[in-house]
Amino acid sequence: MTEGNPAGVGLRERKKRATRAALVAAAVRLAAEHGAENITVDAISEAAGVSARTFFNYFDSRDDVFVMIGAESSARVRDAVLAAPSGLSPLRVLRDAMATELAEVEQHQELWRLYSEVLRRSPHLLARSLGAHMADELALAETLAERIGAGSPLFREDRTEPASPDDERRRRALGLYPRLLAAVGVTAVRVAVEHWCVRQDDLAFVDVFRETFEHLAAGLPAPSAAEPADR
Repeated sequence: MTEGNPAGVGLRERKKRATRAALVAAAVRLAAEHGAENITVDAISEAAGVSARTFFNYFDSRDDVFVMIGAESSARVRDAVLAAPSGLSPLRVLRDAMATELAEVEQHQELWRLYSEVLRRSPHLLARSLGAHMADELALAETLAERIGAGSPLFREDRTEPASPDDERRRRALGLYPRLLAAVGVTAVRVAVEHWCVRQDDLAFVDVFRETFEHLAAGLPAPSAAEPADR
């Protein structure tokens, strides 16, 4: 949901990310207050301070602003996985790529909470969102396969559309390891965010995120008696 601002990103790209983030924030806040089905593209655009024409430069429909929230972020994660220095473990590469995109999550915790509420109250958006997440995970698995030299012949860098019948062929072309690593990485982020959300007064998100991946890298051993199992 956040639109990060890493070094090396040009002014034009930063403005595009800021506009997209403003549209997402406006849509989520309006939907949380009035219900997603009761808001319009015009209302979202006005709240974000842009024209409806600008809205359609970023999203194909009103619902897409809720469903495709992480599309650009997911694409940047995949690009970072492919561009990471050689010699790093696949898990380390995935952690670092995700960490860059999640760097500002603490500043947007209210928006994450509102977004969750919107999805809970809008079953059709929740279903579409889950489909988009599955497509993102499959594309990430293909990218990881490419990274470790086990690329799928169906590999495509910018796969953000919902799942299709062809996805079955894509899954058959992938090995178990990249699929498992992608699923574990995505789940780790979700668990880290959920764990932090109920402990914000005591923990920094970056610490929760780091600890989550440390557990994974260590093979998930049981905590020692001296170490709290649930911090």
